[in-house]
Amino acid sequence: MTHFIAAYHTDAGIRKRVNQDSLLLKAISNHKEEIVLAVLCDGMGGIAKGELASATTILAFSDWFEQTYRKRAGAWKPKEIKEQWQSLFQQVNQALVRYGQRNGMHLGTTATAFLISSKGEYLIGHIGDTRAYLLNHKLIQLTEDHTFIAREQKRGTMTREQAEADSRRNVLLQCVGINDFLEPQYAGGRLLKGESVLQCSDGFRHKVTEKELHEKLRISTSEEEIRRHLYELTEQNKKRMETDNISAIQVKLV
Repeated sequence: MTHFIAAYHTDAGIRKRVNQDSLLLKAISNHKEEIVLAVLCDGMGGIAKGELASATTILAFSDWFEQTYRKRAGAWKPKEIKEQWQSLFQQVNQALVRYGQRNGMHLGTTATAFLISSKGEYLIGHIGDTRAYLLNHKLIQLTEDHTFIAREQKRGTMTREQAEADSRRNVLLQCVGINDFLEPQYAGGRLLKGESVLQCSDGFRHKVTEKELHEKLRISTSEEEIRRHLYELTEQNKKRMETDNISAIQVKLV
């Protein structure tokens, strides 16, 4: 990539035998600009079920990028892209719900998709508690957590300190594949040169502070450095006994 440096790291963690996180990082170029698509999904539902849900969602985004977006020469039309993503989310959700019903199981996944052009324009499509952050002189959360504790904090019935100690912090209010209700969050904006977006599963952020994330990742100046810093933060999470799968992607506009 000419206008971006990007890398990812994923780890099953210290307890789970299967990594149910799935990631996608792809780029295309046309005569005008370069476009990057990064997607991170955190599956849930048991050994192979969560892996199936996250991988199915990743495949759908990969197919969209290759078969729909690329064929239209990577035209930056946010309204049209949002409509296509909404249809994608609904189709994957219905497919996973039907699969679960046929097989007597529950399976689902979070999903955070990030599309960015070399001009800095970006679009986010998001469901669940994977996150996207803007990284510049500080760390800014761009996505909302679709969780019980996030809802209670928003209502003012729970403090941040109470939320961090609450055993229900992983209770999702919505994700892809569990039921018919689906209301993704969409957000857009513009990155400046030198700024990054970090996408991560909740396992990547539970045992490290936002200050630690910012101090480590803001100094990355190459793909190798991004990969090394993501690895170091993953190992820090594991040393602090994070039991979930741990995954992150960082894309920096240069």
